[in-house]
Amino acid sequence: MTTGSEWWRPIPKGASSDAIRILAARGVRAFGDGFVALLLPIYLLELGFSAFAIGTIVCATLIGTALLTLWVGIIANRHPRRRLLLAASLLMVATGVGFAVTTAFWPLLVIAFVGTMNPTSGDASVFLPLEQTVLTQTVKARRRTALFARYSLIGSVAGALGVLAAAAPDLEAKRYGFGPVAAMQGMFGLYAVLGIISLLLYRPLSPAIEATYEAPSAPLQQSRGLVYGMAALFGMDSFGTGFLVQSLLALWLYQAFAISVTIAASILFWSSICSAISYLVAVPIAARIGLINTMVFTHLPSNILLILIPFAPDLTTAIGLLLSRSALSQMDVPTRSSYVMAVVTPEERPAAASVTAVPKTFAWAAGSMISGYLLTLSTFGWPLLIAGIVKGTYDILLLIKFQKVRPPEEVSAATG
Repeated sequence: MTTGSEWWRPIPKGASSDAIRILAARGVRAFGDGFVALLLPIYLLELGFSAFAIGTIVCATLIGTALLTLWVGIIANRHPRRRLLLAASLLMVATGVGFAVTTAFWPLLVIAFVGTMNPTSGDASVFLPLEQTVLTQTVKARRRTALFARYSLIGSVAGALGVLAAAAPDLEAKRYGFGPVAAMQGMFGLYAVLGIISLLLYRPLSPAIEATYEAPSAPLQQSRGLVYGMAALFGMDSFGTGFLVQSLLALWLYQAFAISVTIAASILFWSSICSAISYLVAVPIAARIGLINTMVFTHLPSNILLILIPFAPDLTTAIGLLLSRSALSQMDVPTRSSYVMAVVTPEERPAAASVTAVPKTFAWAAGSMISGYLLTLSTFGWPLLIAGIVKGTYDILLLIKFQKVRPPEEVSAATG
């Protein structure tokens, strides 16, 4: 595993040029995902669509992204990975152009379903099973977690910058006199340009990223039960996460402590900074205690802190608990990706990445719906309390079921 002295490096020692290109493409796409996730419903509203029509299109992007991610994970071993990444980039370009030039409901619905736009700017994406498989193949096992930490960090930071860039249409409209629809169509055009940049980054990828084995008869074989078990537990965790998405967390803070939008934004900003730093801190911890132990013994305390937040007597205490929780809660993100890639066979990695990612998106959406309803009933932080209990239960079940399923490098270190 990566030594503790290397966790701070911008790029892990030994990372290949292929890995660096994948990380760069991840940042480019995350930036685009950040602003389209925020602008998409606003754009549809400006076009005059009803709330039901907007919900239908957003739902189509969610379902389409999930199905496409699963499909790519299943077929990835039958086609060159570089070719699939280039095809996905072209689809991203077409998606951006389609939203930029089309204003009718049915064409937009079709584009939303077959395109690459992700309304949650989250994990599930057609690129994910390919990129995670390639990253694992481009680095030594002991440096894999460090590489995934950078992958997560770059995606998080670039996505946050993308959300800030969503303010550009308002600025353009005021400065140049554009209408809001035209300004947002320009942002969808930018999304297409980012797809071209991704294509240019993927184009020089070397033959070293390709599979070195015969395509298996089934995408999941000996690890099928293991992958399905992980998918179920990760879905449970995401269901809990859905109760405390940033918009709903901001709403609870506003209701419970009557704070201003500026204060709420500051709290969420510093919470995101703490989470981003935790990606890198997870690397030396995992090197010392192992991937599963890092996932559980950093995540479980964060969920205990989450349970305590609704009982905070004042805003200062609530902020302290929230930031402390954020400093611990995301250490399981890079370690989880690294663990999934480590415990399955190389030929099962694309399918494992997609199968474990897709259920999380739907579980997250379900949790968000219930959380929103609970906040209409009471100003008490029931969503945070329930989220902490659900996610804490996930931690305990994960430890019980997978503590003895160790990555090969941890087994070698223990026996060596």
